[in-house]
Amino acid sequence: MSKLTNPSLLLLRNEEELHGNNILVINTNRDGFLAELTELNPTATISAFSYNVADHNDSSKYPNINSYVDHSLPQLADLDLIIYYYPKSKPEALMMLDNIRAIASANTRLLVVGDNKGGVKSVEKQLKPFALQFYKLESAKHCVLYEFSELTVNPGFDIKQYHSTFSVNVANKTFNVVSVPGVFNHGKLDVGTELLLENIPVPYKGKVLDFGCGAGIIATFLGSQQSELRLFCSDVSALAIYATQQTLALNSLDADCILSDGLQEVSDQFNLIISNPPFHTGIATDYGIAERFLEQTKGFLKPSGQVQIVANNFLKYPPILEQQFGQFTILAKNTKFTVYQAKK
Repeated sequence: MSKLTNPSLLLLRNEEELHGNNILVINTNRDGFLAELTELNPTATISAFSYNVADHNDSSKYPNINSYVDHSLPQLADLDLIIYYYPKSKPEALMMLDNIRAIASANTRLLVVGDNKGGVKSVEKQLKPFALQFYKLESAKHCVLYEFSELTVNPGFDIKQYHSTFSVNVANKTFNVVSVPGVFNHGKLDVGTELLLENIPVPYKGKVLDFGCGAGIIATFLGSQQSELRLFCSDVSALAIYATQQTLALNSLDADCILSDGLQEVSDQFNLIISNPPFHTGIATDYGIAERFLEQTKGFLKPSGQVQIVANNFLKYPPILEQQFGQFTILAKNTKFTVYQAKK
């Protein structure tokens, strides 16, 4: 079992607050907290929810936990306790807090815990107008734990209300993108992806995987250039998969969208795998995500298949590319990013 994180330790320091009959935990840290919560509530119905399928897979390992992964909370009735691990993204938190109030009742207690560096103190301003009772229970281990009760119920939650549609103009191609809070670089084209798209040869046919698809910008760019491409999009985030589906539909494109922890749920082989691979897990930097992706990519390429990625210059991808492919090409480079290409 993983070592308990500071937010989980702070929760357990206040175990008298963790009792309920019908409990929902949102955004667990994959650290064993659910096991501790089950011991404290042996007869309770405990559910776990995350936008992240890796979190969902971890929560599903516990026999007494009902785990969910989606772009919106399930309609769970009679919740008397919700525990929310505050995320790094404030817009995502605002959307989730609205979603929480849509499934909560006046009798639901909401505990919000998070790291100071993650901006958890913002929840005071975000939620106090919608809670008659508000307490700062404890501040310790560089974290804060809040309790909100007698919540103002949100009469309805629809994620479409949080759509952000924006125009992308890159490599002489213009198209519209739909994003939602919590998706990578929500509401804009990031400079790394821009450099990638401006400097890659677009294949005229074959299977293409957009790994870590975000809002589907890369897949939409390629699909709008070449109609013969068969597009696949994968991401660990259900929010990203949802946004990608909306973007593709807006541009009259189709793709197989795969919710997957890394390449775990991917089974095809591709002529091209293309990515601006992620390297963050929550607040922390995690280089292992992209490194595992590069180490596994070759096995998902067809003969003569290619991988094209963009990466921050400080990330040490060249040794991994050399180890996996023997050699690679630098297609473009600026002061912050490098575009790499390697061939099977």
